[in-house]
Amino acid sequence: MTVLGAIADDITGATDLAALLARSGDSVVLHLGVPHQPPDPEPALQVIALKIRTAPVAEARAEALAALAWLRAAGAARFYWKYCSTFDSTAAGNIGPVAEALMAALGASQTIYCPAFPENQRAVFMGNLFVGTQPLAESPMKDHPLTPMRDSNLLRLLAPQVQGKVGLADRRTVGAGTAALQARLAALAGEGVAHVVVDAVEDADLAVIAGACAGMALLTGGSALAMPLPGLYRTAGLIGAAAQGFVPPQVGPGSIVLSGSCSAMTQAQVAAYLPQAASYRLDPLQLAAEGPGAAQAWLAAQHPGQPVIAYATTSPDQVRAAQAQLGVQHAGAVVEAALAALAVRARDLGIRRFVVAGGESSGAVAQALGLARLAVGREIAPGVPWTYGLSGGKQVALAAKSGNFGGTGFFADALAMLEPQ
Repeated sequence: MTVLGAIADDITGATDLAALLARSGDSVVLHLGVPHQPPDPEPALQVIALKIRTAPVAEARAEALAALAWLRAAGAARFYWKYCSTFDSTAAGNIGPVAEALMAALGASQTIYCPAFPENQRAVFMGNLFVGTQPLAESPMKDHPLTPMRDSNLLRLLAPQVQGKVGLADRRTVGAGTAALQARLAALAGEGVAHVVVDAVEDADLAVIAGACAGMALLTGGSALAMPLPGLYRTAGLIGAAAQGFVPPQVGPGSIVLSGSCSAMTQAQVAAYLPQAASYRLDPLQLAAEGPGAAQAWLAAQHPGQPVIAYATTSPDQVRAAQAQLGVQHAGAVVEAALAALAVRARDLGIRRFVVAGGESSGAVAQALGLARLAVGREIAPGVPWTYGLSGGKQVALAAKSGNFGGTGFFADALAMLEPQ
């Protein structure tokens, strides 16, 4: 029976969460979208990846509630709402509205928010989110093309998104231990505070928070807060002994990198990979006028087995220039459609290994490939695993990378991991 049911706002967030849960040794099932079939006997840990980070609020709520209903039918009694460790969302949501909808459905009067991921240099201190040593609003996230983050204070970011009161459990409280944090949460509940931002700057803080809050019906945060939960559930007798480890299926040759993210890290990763592969730059203006046909023809002309990369990754200034002509949503949509079309063409050409950079891009590619359920394999970098599923009846491997994750050599490192050792 499922013990923990998790809902993520995009596919890279879902694979991130699944990877950290899988560190426990337990099997994790990752669904892309709400499954159409009723739940069968499943592993204790299940994650549903949605594509709702920038969706209209009503649509995001509806999809999250549908995911919740499926997970409840699978037997889950504890739930996790996973969003990005940079807390990026629009001014209207969807972090707060989805959390509040899930709380209402579960009858939960309080939940916590903790996007900290110390291993990836994300920390929350006095309610403010830091990316490395930079406050969120001074990091490259301030120029994100869809969700620019111009405030670092999570309480100020969250308050306009929710109806309930917002409060803080700071690092001093967390540092005092589980009992102190539980007392702080109880005191805030007595004041009618439903939404509590919790500080964390290192993994030990996350262990305290998870220990204090594991009994809550709903937790919310980045992936790192969920990492201690399987161990806590095992200690409580809710799940059995950990499995012996995942054995990946055999995947055929051929690889393609598809990059839609324009984060600073992805720009560096693309620059590092270009000398190693045949490349095609996707121009939103050209795609809007002509479609992806030229890119597909280029892909078909490449030598089988040659590494290839197709990318729309570029500077924030060039992104804004395209958005000024096409509109923000349309500029993103034409790139996603092109990446999706290239993924399908690649599969049909015999390519079986896909590396995708960017949450929206990964969701578009996974949907186009018809991937519905993924098995979670080894991590390439913290929070970025190889996953495996069936596309068109063929076994494929997919690495879906959040824009800011991984090192400069991520693309080559990811593909090298699948080679025989």
